[in-house]
Amino acid sequence: MNTNVSRALKTTLKASVIAGLLAGASTAFAQSSVQLYGQVDEWVGAQKFPGGERAWQVSGGGMSTSYWGLKGAEDLGGGYKAIFTLEGFFRAQNGQYGRFTGDTMFSRNAYVGIESPYGTLTAGRLTTDLFVSTILFNPFIDSYVFSPMVYHVFLGLGTFPTYTTDQGVVGDSGWNNAVQYSTPDFNGLSGNAMYALGNTAGQNGAKKYSAQFLYFHGAFAATGVYQYVNFNSNPGDLDSLVTGMKSQGVGQLGLSYDFKFVKLYGQYMYTSNNQQISGWHVNTGQGGVTVPAGPGTIMASYAYSRDSGGLDQTRQTAAVGYDYPLSKRTDVYAAYLYDHISRQSSGDTFGIGIRAKF
Repeated sequence: MNTNVSRALKTTLKASVIAGLLAGASTAFAQSSVQLYGQVDEWVGAQKFPGGERAWQVSGGGMSTSYWGLKGAEDLGGGYKAIFTLEGFFRAQNGQYGRFTGDTMFSRNAYVGIESPYGTLTAGRLTTDLFVSTILFNPFIDSYVFSPMVYHVFLGLGTFPTYTTDQGVVGDSGWNNAVQYSTPDFNGLSGNAMYALGNTAGQNGAKKYSAQFLYFHGAFAATGVYQYVNFNSNPGDLDSLVTGMKSQGVGQLGLSYDFKFVKLYGQYMYTSNNQQISGWHVNTGQGGVTVPAGPGTIMASYAYSRDSGGLDQTRQTAAVGYDYPLSKRTDVYAAYLYDHISRQSSGDTFGIGIRAKF
């Protein structure tokens, strides 16, 4: 064979092999993906909890807790996908990971699962259904600094020793050792069911479970969720929060309606706390609005909780704020919150901040 012809054939064959490899790689990349995302939120202002002293600060998470995440999906064919998510909080004000000292690296979410035409099954550390319902139906969403409803749900029993209260929900916004099934969307209606274990020998009764529905149809949205726990972080540890405490059940309903010129929010929550001999319960309500104002949004919310038994407390929390978008990914905000628990001096928080998403 002519040397030039042989060289030409080898070059053609090499090009064909490379083209085939590239085509295969393109197909593989099209079937799987990994995404990096998150947000950084910092605010400057002052905070005073009920019964405490004022602290001026540069701090994180004014409107949303700062976090970063990785998520990926691989197409398995037939409408099935393998998925995973790893998300961790961090404090940009000091460069440390977690929401607080001792928090785990991936405390927001850390799970793997399967998506299918029949729903999604995930396992690992999962955001609770109660947290999702709480943040979707109040104007300040997931703010642990300015949202009255977040204060009444998650900044209470067993969370904040700076003030004395037996109100609030036991446990974190995420559960370890959990399994969740999420239904497909049925014309705006969907549901979730979650179960978590204590993962400790001899403690097979240590469990947490919840069920939730979500409904979104045009301007109207609604949610309902029930959550039960009989341990906080470790089996048998509820007794360290309240002497003799055995379990807690929480039911929450939420509604919203968007009139365009104003969006209305409403929530009701019933918390039943069970002790060895007796118990106590708490009724909580929240109402709020968001109003478009120029390119930004005015937010206002009021939450009220009342004990029946227990410490016989009332708690009233109100907040107002304004959020201004600088771009699709960056916004600035200013807000003020007033917080009062009966028989304790009032607290308040005010500040301005900036949030950037990536």
